[in-house]
Formats: sequence, structure tokens, C-alpha cells
Amino acid sequence: MTTLLHDRRQFIQKASLGSLALGLSPMAWSTKQESAEGKRVGIIGLDTSHSVAFTKALNGGGSDYANYKIVAAYPYGSKTIESSAKRIPDYINEVKKLGVDIVDSIDELLKKVDVVLLETNDGRLHLEQLRPVLKAGKRVFIDKPIAASLSDVVAIFDLARSYNLPIFSASSLRYIKGVDSIDKSQVLGADTFSPAVLEKTHPDFFWYGVHGVETLYTVMGTGCQQVIRAHTDGTDVVVGTWADGRIGTFRGTRTGKHEYGGTVYTQAGAVKLGPYDGYNALLKEIITYFETGKPPVSPEETIEIFTFMEAADESKRQGGAAVVLASVLEKAKRKNP
Repeated sequence: MTTLLHDRRQFIQKASLGSLALGLSPMAWSTKQESAEGKRVGIIGLDTSHSVAFTKALNGGGSDYANYKIVAAYPYGSKTIESSAKRIPDYINEVKKLGVDIVDSIDELLKKVDVVLLETNDGRLHLEQLRPVLKAGKRVFIDKPIAASLSDVVAIFDLARSYNLPIFSASSLRYIKGVDSIDKSQVLGADTFSPAVLEKTHPDFFWYGVHGVETLYTVMGTGCQQVIRAHTDGTDVVVGTWADGRIGTFRGTRTGKHEYGGTVYTQAGAVKLGPYDGYNALLKEIITYFETGKPPVSPEETIEIFTFMEAADESKRQGGAAVVLASVLEKAKRKNP
């Protein structure tokens, strides 16, 4: 038991040191933990299947989700990404059948709801759409990708801190089957995989590869110092080296059957992750965050996840050279003084 506690303390220290290595200071939020005043949920963005899935779950889930209900939605949403924008008319009809009012603006939405799901598929719009939500004092979950540039990721957390409103962003793959069984203090390394379909308006992994990268960080924790990326038309492999010498890899695929999973190497042996088991676990975490104001994922970890992906892009641009995450983050911060 003494050894396990020592290992756990070491893991927490290493994760903290990893954030400091990236030039991140742990963000201080208000210690107030009052519940949200109500349980009316609003959606921004009906251009993703997540919006319909969340509405079906919450509006049919009752006590499973503390009786939170989606009552209103502002549908836009992507307007220039065709694969997303074309979904909006059908998704409007689907959520209306589930009792959701469709509104013409974010301001109108905010008058009707207590908390917000920012679901817009186009990460380029998130910073702009977030501003009125935070100004109104609403807790908000931001679906993946939190933004379409690392500088915007940094700006989003800076904005949230300026309003003293903690925000929550994560992929549902953070809760993939098998994660619950992992003692993170015992993790020696990990390999994860997911589809990595590309979208020209976003950095390569922000659009879809974020799922597998988030899985990697869920088990490895923060502290990656550098990455190397191998790239072909159909596959990407990113090798990350953590400050304590551990190695984590992400494989992103664009051919074959789309699957999610991985292997975690621990002191006690290898543990398989997967298959993906849907949105239920993520939704429960979102509701807990809405109730308490405490996000289950720190700003430092989310920022490092996106720094990892941006560094992988830089490695690709440099023909597979090793790229240090701290230098990439510093560059992004200069764009957002």
C-alpha cells in the first residue's frame, strides 16, 4: 500500500511538472460549488449527430440525467462545411419532435435555458459563440473540437478565466470501455487508435483524430515533451515522449473500418481499451459538471491535448522531425497576447 501511494504521488507530480514544462500554470477558479439554478439545457449547433443523440438521451432519460432536459436549440452551426451544414434541416425536424424549441439567435436561446451544450461542428466558430454564453453566466460544455486552432484553444480558456466560469470540453472517447479499470499511477505507456478523417478547415487531428488522442491522454496524463509523426495518405502514427521517459503513440486511420481502441501497458501487464460504448458516460459527466461547476478535465490537460496535435502537424511539415510541445504552445500564445 505504501508503494502504491508513493507511485500515485509520483504520477500526480509528473503530470503537474508536464504542465509546467509547457508553460502552463494551473488555472484557479472560484471555489463556489453551488448547483445550477435550473435544469433547462440549450444547444448551440444542430450540425452534428451528437446534438440529436444528446437530445434523445436527455429528453428520454429522466432520472438517469438528474432530470435535465434540452428545451431550446440554435441550429447554426456550420454554414461553410458542407458535410455538416447539410445535416441541419433534418436535425431541426428531429429535435423538434422531441419537444425542443428552435430559436433564431444565441441571445434568444440564453433567455430560455440555464446551461448550454456548444455542439457546433465547426471549431472556428466556438470562441465567438462562447462569448455571449459566458457573459450570461451560463455553464457550458464545448464538444470536440474545442477550437480549430491552438491559439483559439488558449483564448477560450483565457476568456473563461476572465469570467471565472470553468468550462468543460472532451471527446466521448475519454470514457471508452476499459478506462475505468486503469490505475493511472501504474501506466508505463499506451498505444491508441481512432479514425483521423481530414477536414481542410481544421488542423489534421483536430477534426476527428482528437478522439484517439484524448484516449491517449486519458490514460497517460499530461507531461508529453515532444512528438514525431509519420504520415501517409491512409495513416498517421504519432510517437510522444513524456517527461518521465514514458512513450505514448496514436495511430490515426483513413482507410478500412472505423474503430476506436488501444492498449495500455501497466506494471501489472497490458490492458485492452474498447470497444466504444456510446455517449452515456460522457453525458453523466456533463450533468455532474452542470450541477457542481467542477469540470472533470483540467484546462491544462485539454490545452496539452491540442498542443500535442498541433505539434504533430508541425512534425509533418518538417518531414517527421521531432517537435517540442512547449515551443508550439509558446508560438500559439504569441498569436493571442
